Amino acid sequence: MTYINDNYLKLPAGYLFPEIGRRVKKFCEDNPSAKVIRLGIGDVTEPLAPAVIQAMHSAVDELAVRSSFRGYGPEQGYDFLREAIARHDFQARGAEVGADEIFVSDGSKCDAGNILDIFGDNNVIAVLDPVYPVYVDTNVMAGHTGPVDASGRYSGLVYLPVTADNDFVPELPRQRVDLIYLCYPNNPTGVVATREMLKRWVEYAGQNGSIILFDAAYEAYITDSSIPHSIYEIDGAREVAIEFRSFSKTAGFTGVRCAFTVIPKGLKGNTRDGRQVAIHPMWNRRHSTKFNGVSYPVQRGAAAIYSPEGKQQLRETIEFYLANARLMREALMKLGIQVYGGVNAPYLWLKTLGNLSSWEFFDKLLHEAHLVGTPGSGFGACGEGYFRLSAFNSRANIEEAVKRFERIV
Repeated sequence: MTYINDNYLKLPAGYLFPEIGRRVKKFCEDNPSAKVIRLGIGDVTEPLAPAVIQAMHSAVDELAVRSSFRGYGPEQGYDFLREAIARHDFQARGAEVGADEIFVSDGSKCDAGNILDIFGDNNVIAVLDPVYPVYVDTNVMAGHTGPVDASGRYSGLVYLPVTADNDFVPELPRQRVDLIYLCYPNNPTGVVATREMLKRWVEYAGQNGSIILFDAAYEAYITDSSIPHSIYEIDGAREVAIEFRSFSKTAGFTGVRCAFTVIPKGLKGNTRDGRQVAIHPMWNRRHSTKFNGVSYPVQRGAAAIYSPEGKQQLRETIEFYLANARLMREALMKLGIQVYGGVNAPYLWLKTLGNLSSWEFFDKLLHEAHLVGTPGSGFGACGEGYFRLSAFNSRANIEEAVKRFERIV
């Protein structure tokens, strides 16, 4: 007899975004002439930067010649990319991160789930609510939770509400927790974490022996110079935090796939018999065993992001998406809709109209305006009554989406 992992049976029938895709697919089949504008899944629309394309072309040409051909690369990533990341993303901001503390991967979504491989099942885990669903679902899969209740919350997790009532600033846990998921700029709300807020979390983690899993996938969209781009800009963070980064929204790599995780060498966890062990070699062992590395052309393309030309080209693309967010934010606010985010992040978080539920508002937008967004309830119980819009789209589609909103309000 073959047994399955029963924890998968605790999960809802479908992950949030496939369910959105199912509903949109049915609508399009029933209404083939409808011109649907998708502002739901945070997928980029603008082409890769010329500097990236040129570097990837050159790398492919290298693979066509025996003298420059490359086979397996280092699982942790090529030195040319890790050194560029350490220098430009961290050291330039005063954050102490070494190249050998960086692990290149094919996505921060993957890393955020895979990191649980090296943590025990007896940890108390805290997540914000609303929250990026991957953090919760991967813990369910790993057996770290009990069953789900009617609101969508799992027993065994500590939920920290972030709503308009607390200005989307989570309170520190009233109990001791071991693993803490933080995502800033936040997905889905689009709000940012101040230096003071991150300092409180680092201090809490240090006092309680906790580890912060810090997702900074959208740091490139921060425009406020007072807002930290990395948790390692905070004193003491190297002893309590792991940081995830992605090139997906920064450089349009959603289809190319490249990201990285930072694990400081001084970060430690505890064994059941009370010994402290370093996390870095454990993740290195896991990474080397289960992953063969990101392809050479992709890593060359990622490294080109840090060239002077690459930096300028990426800045222009990010500013394009931020302008999209600003256009939507200003238009929705003029319509009297409560809107959050969209300033230092590519996401807008808005209150649904007329006390509609998140999914009712989803259906209203889809059927009456042919617009697709993301229901807030899909991010957690505290997301009910809210809705997420993405700024990743063409300018023409954003302008048309604004006009369609005006017709239904």
